[in-house]
Amino acid sequence: MSAIEIREANNSAEWNAFVDQAEGGSTFHRWEWRDFYRASYGHETPYLAAYRGASIIGVLPLVRVKSLVFGHYLVSLPYVSYGGPLGDADAQRALSAHAASIANGAKLVELRSRAPIDTDLTLVSRKITVVRDLVPGDYDATFKTFDSKVRSQVRRAEREGLSVRFGHELLPAYHRVFAEHMRDLGSPAHGLAFFAQLARTLGDKAWVGVAFLGDEPVAAGFAIENGTEVEISWASALRKHSKIAPNMALYGAFIRRACEQGFAAFNFGRCTVDSGTHKFKRQWGSRDESLAWYQYTPGGGVSAPPNPDQGAYGTAVKVWQKLPLSVTTPLGARLIAGIP
Repeated sequence: MSAIEIREANNSAEWNAFVDQAEGGSTFHRWEWRDFYRASYGHETPYLAAYRGASIIGVLPLVRVKSLVFGHYLVSLPYVSYGGPLGDADAQRALSAHAASIANGAKLVELRSRAPIDTDLTLVSRKITVVRDLVPGDYDATFKTFDSKVRSQVRRAEREGLSVRFGHELLPAYHRVFAEHMRDLGSPAHGLAFFAQLARTLGDKAWVGVAFLGDEPVAAGFAIENGTEVEISWASALRKHSKIAPNMALYGAFIRRACEQGFAAFNFGRCTVDSGTHKFKRQWGSRDESLAWYQYTPGGGVSAPPNPDQGAYGTAVKVWQKLPLSVTTPLGARLIAGIP
């Protein structure tokens, strides 16, 4: 058997053809994301392909995230939950070993696979994703399987006059909610330009949904089609309207749309076990899936990229929460680019 050769990929058609037939291949692995990372934040994108002879046998999308504030990371893939090498066991091992070999000053190499892979990198289990099976084409049947409390909250939100609309033209309204919600959490947030670029990149595979109370946007979500499921990757709701649970109306509308379009599952996105976010997602009758993320730390001692939930950032979080949106919105967009 001939040796495996790792090259930096340059053929988008070949890459996507491999991703589309590979076990574990996802929307997030496709070549379009390489263009997105470059266009949104100017990141380097060493997308690796494994060849045996003239045949491609594996791929690994990588993005190099550098920041004067937070440091240097090599990740597959930043800002989302899935990446990691695709291909047979030999290809996975060769690709992950090559990723470690090109750390080039990165303090952490992280491969975010949804399922276990063959690699000598260290498995870390700090995140899960939460998935809800649907009845494709039948929202009413899906709705009946919700817990009675969830059904009641969704109906109450609708009775309060909340309406949910979808469309890329709602991105400014979406981002107003998102930016305020993230400020209140004490975390920097991606800017409107980030989401606009992602929507352009993904086209109809990107869903933008906003819950309105009258003319005021009060909850919002950005979801991505991924095979037979839809994942809501970013979602927010304004705290001042929490009594009428606009997030319940929002998620109910996303699930309805997913059912009506024939998807088999709704993915609530990643979270930390037993967090408040986890409990919210589980109430919908969802199941947990452990994410198989793998790390290599050239210098040792780094277990994860910076996170506002970490104690070291406690003071910064409190300060951030008190700043006006006119400050946190533009500054946050610059900071978050360096937090993969």
